[in-house]
Amino acid sequence: MTKHKNAKKVDNISKIQIGPQFSVVSYFCGCGGLDLGILGGFNYKGYQYEKLPFKILAAYDNDEKCIDTYHENVGNHAEVRNLSDADPASMPAADVLIGGFPCQDFSSCGPQGGLETERGQLYKAMIKYMNCHKPMMVIGENVPNLAKMNSGSVLQTILDDFTNAGYHFEVWTMQAKEYGVPQGRVRLIFVGVRNDLDGFPIEPTPTNQIHSIEWAIGDLIDITDDSIPNQNEYFKANKAKKGNGQGDEANRADAPAYTIRANAKSRVHFHYQLDRRLTVRECARIQTFPDNFVFKHSKTTNIMQIGNAVPPILAHFVGRVVAQYLKNTVAEEDQNALKLC
Repeated sequence: MTKHKNAKKVDNISKIQIGPQFSVVSYFCGCGGLDLGILGGFNYKGYQYEKLPFKILAAYDNDEKCIDTYHENVGNHAEVRNLSDADPASMPAADVLIGGFPCQDFSSCGPQGGLETERGQLYKAMIKYMNCHKPMMVIGENVPNLAKMNSGSVLQTILDDFTNAGYHFEVWTMQAKEYGVPQGRVRLIFVGVRNDLDGFPIEPTPTNQIHSIEWAIGDLIDITDDSIPNQNEYFKANKAKKGNGQGDEANRADAPAYTIRANAKSRVHFHYQLDRRLTVRECARIQTFPDNFVFKHSKTTNIMQIGNAVPPILAHFVGRVVAQYLKNTVAEEDQNALKLC
């Protein structure tokens, strides 16, 4: 996890210039938060997040409803597939592999089965793809508790397995609220570069523009219908009696929201002003999904998809530095090829 000795400073970039497009395959895509952020080209709270030079060739998840949401909002290149036994040779080769491998057995709120469970071993599906297609880069995502399990040995095992596929890896611990996401949400971002490539992208510099929950959803406070999609959907539930208070807290208007969780009925926090839990749209806003990203399933399913997703804005910051690194790498390879002519 030490910084790569040939790292190139590629953060603090104002705009990605038009250039080569890089292909992507997405594992464990869920409803598409990570994918939307990597692609860019979306509007959130009046700010346009630029389109990045990526094209997703294929996206996979074993949840049919997630794929349905993905098709509705991101693209038709996603399909239902069980990645635990999938053959990567049947998938397209891509420049970049991305995937938020399942976190439930690593989360402090879950069963914490770690690497002893079938679900905890699913990160190896990404390794199978790496061994088969040798993408230039790999981007993974998971929860911060993974780094604490067994005094760090779980994280080290995963890193060793990723590294043995022929990659150099770093793990970035990113606090979402430091990148404009109106929510306290820490995530581990696994960044891998194939060993034959020089340099390494640098972790994005935080913007330190901390946004409150009121900033994110204050304009929705008087909207009780579906004029803004999913704003009329919320759980009419009392405070949870179990769960160490998760979901009981009322958000503070002047602070980022609590982490949006995937456990819908008893774990979605209360509004900062109104005597109710957050709506599906408010949760989506807090996760930085644009308002035209529509969730068409039940409230339980919608909240689960939103809570499991990577905030698109956080993913976008990662995508920017990855795109700049890849562009620099391709440009250097082209220059070297010219020198050999």
